[in-house]
Amino acid sequence: MGTFLQFVVLGLGLGSIYIGLGTGLLLVHRATGIINFAQGAMAMWGAYVFAQLRVDGRLVFPIGSIEFARRPTVAVAAVIGLVTAFVLGLVVHYLVFRPVRNAPVLAQVVVSVAVMITLQALVVLRFGANNIDVASILPEGTIHVLDVDLPTREIIMAAIMVVLAAAVWAYLRFTRAGVATRAASENERAAVLMGFSPDRLAAVAQVVAVMIGTISVMLGSSLTGLNPDNYTLLVVPALAVLLVARMESIGVVVVAALLLGAFQSVIGLLVTKSWWPVWAQSGLDQVIPFAVVMVILFVQGKRLPSRGSLQTLRLPDVAIPKLKPIPAVILLVLGVAALSLTTGTYRFGVTTSIIVMLLALSYVVITGYLGQISLAQGAFAGAAGFCLSKVTTEWGVPFPLSLILCALVATALGMLVALPAFRIRGAQLAIITIAAALAIERFVFNNYTLTPPEGNPIADATLLGLNLGVREGRDLSRMAFSLMVLVVAAILVWVFIRVASGDTGRTFLAVRANERAAASSGINVRKTKLIGFAISAFIAGIAGCLIGFSRGQLSAESFTVFAGLQVLAVAYLGGITSVGGAIVAGVLGPLGIVYVLLRGVFDLGEYYPLISGLGLILTAILNPVGIAGATREQVDWVRSKLRRGPAAGPSAETGSAAPRKEPSRV
Repeated sequence: MGTFLQFVVLGLGLGSIYIGLGTGLLLVHRATGIINFAQGAMAMWGAYVFAQLRVDGRLVFPIGSIEFARRPTVAVAAVIGLVTAFVLGLVVHYLVFRPVRNAPVLAQVVVSVAVMITLQALVVLRFGANNIDVASILPEGTIHVLDVDLPTREIIMAAIMVVLAAAVWAYLRFTRAGVATRAASENERAAVLMGFSPDRLAAVAQVVAVMIGTISVMLGSSLTGLNPDNYTLLVVPALAVLLVARMESIGVVVVAALLLGAFQSVIGLLVTKSWWPVWAQSGLDQVIPFAVVMVILFVQGKRLPSRGSLQTLRLPDVAIPKLKPIPAVILLVLGVAALSLTTGTYRFGVTTSIIVMLLALSYVVITGYLGQISLAQGAFAGAAGFCLSKVTTEWGVPFPLSLILCALVATALGMLVALPAFRIRGAQLAIITIAAALAIERFVFNNYTLTPPEGNPIADATLLGLNLGVREGRDLSRMAFSLMVLVVAAILVWVFIRVASGDTGRTFLAVRANERAAASSGINVRKTKLIGFAISAFIAGIAGCLIGFSRGQLSAESFTVFAGLQVLAVAYLGGITSVGGAIVAGVLGPLGIVYVLLRGVFDLGEYYPLISGLGLILTAILNPVGIAGATREQVDWVRSKLRRGPAAGPSAETGSAAPRKEPSRV
């Protein structure tokens, strides 16, 4: 019993971080209506500045640094860290969140994910990817309670964060500015009538949220050290806490955060017991937030703020695809030429671009056509890839049956994750999918009983005696493998175009535009969503299998949450509503041909995540239709001008001669 109580108290330290991040999430959401997936990454930056000052006296900026003659004291370093958090909050608000405050939910989710990717990449570049040990700010010791020595540091941390959360509650509850902040998220005019600027209130909320999160990470980093991946993704359990509080109660945030932290700590104790199953000893702590999110969204999904309950906002327009033989043949010829004219690393880059194009196409299906925001496509791909290792090396299933079988496993997983989409949508669905992706990564991909640390070998594909393996001797990227990838990709694109241009595609767009209207017209919305997730996960599964064949073996690093988010970044950057956008995403995607050129020619490979994150931010703000969408709009404009001719007169200005498609709405 004494050990159990000690682990409960130790869990208060983790719960304190959740209080800081969860309170910040709630404050930003109440002020702007935006769920900030970058909350953990933003809080992490100021904590890293603080830690680096304590390590060697360097004040690190995004560009450049200042080195002090002596290391600052703890108090001075903490103040400097909070000042950087203050500045970061202002910069992110005015340059990123303010422009998308009235944008579609998809753009808001994407831009916050972009900030997450950008800050995580920036931390790796400026501070390194390794764990940084941080000395404790708080006194360490124990107190004797019920014949048990309990650590005081975690108790003090919890007390500090509870006080800060109470201060935020008092601000929202008792001050005119706080009341106006709550009103502004639903009705900006009400805040204006109270004499406040909604934009300024949102800026204050963003700054306070970042500073509270930074304090929690500063305090918590002494427990585990600072790691860019872990602290960025701590936003996932914080989001679970936010949903438990129904996005409105700070008191519930505090209680739920402490309970979740304590429960995760107790799980860490239980997995050491001899009776605990071996297969459940890794990653279970991340399954808990996913389970919490699932339960809360199923129970309270109808009562949480949802898309369409307050307003309807545009998603990027969709052009119904048509299978045009001549352009299709030209694209295939260009693909074969690109593979034939390259060798080694560059051919591998082109091949990887084709595979990433398929993964981006899965985003086009689920998000571009169906309007569901999924952040778990990388996890679906990984599930198929790891399954491929089992079926090819242990069961001897031949190609292409192994490819289809493993893609069906991903399909089943996608349909399981689709169940919450029956009741929720928008940013809430993004929460459940990123929680699912993290749970799958930690519980499956990082579970050594399921995926051994030495790697998961995958047998080379063969078809009718023809070796389709990616490597042979000194040839690191065989033409036979690359052509196989191109053929598979062409088949899937053809199937997608047939589906998207048929009745199924039209039902997708109807659900995307307005679920209630679609249901009233006789469309089975649940069935449509299930089909959409299934098709999307199948395509992602095929991409995951091709990644496995291209690597020869897989590890947990092959399908991290960040890898999946980077593909989302390039999918949105290319244009998330079209095959052309998926092709652009493949060219720009991680380990694709642009990445190879950045690394091999310009020696900028380490800057790729930062470049993709910044590019995604600019795209979401300035050009929501993406590169392919903008190109299509320009081509349509030129065609309309040519059809009208110089004598078209005033009608060319009004656009009456060029009928416009009614935009889909969300």
